Amino acid sequence: MKKPSAEQLLTAALLSGFMSLVIAGLSTWHAAGNGPELIRLWLGAWVRGWIVALPLVLVAAPMARRGATYLLSLRA
Repeated sequence: MKKPSAEQLLTAALLSGFMSLVIAGLSTWHAAGNGPELIRLWLGAWVRGWIVALPLVLVAAPMARRGATYLLSLRA
C-alpha cells in the first residue's frame, strides 16, 4: 500500500472535518432542538465524529477511487 501524500492527507482532514461538522450539527439540532446547549452539544458530537471520520476517509478514499475507476472503465 502506497503512503498517502501531504495533499491527500490534508484533503482527507478537510473533507472529513467539514462533513462531520455539518452532519453532527444537523443530527444534534434534530435531537436536541434549538436550545441553549446546542453549540456545546454540537461541538462535542463533532469532535467525536471527526475522530471516527478521518481514519475512515483515509481507508475508504482509495477504495472509492478504485471503484470509480472500475465503473468508468465499463463504459469504454
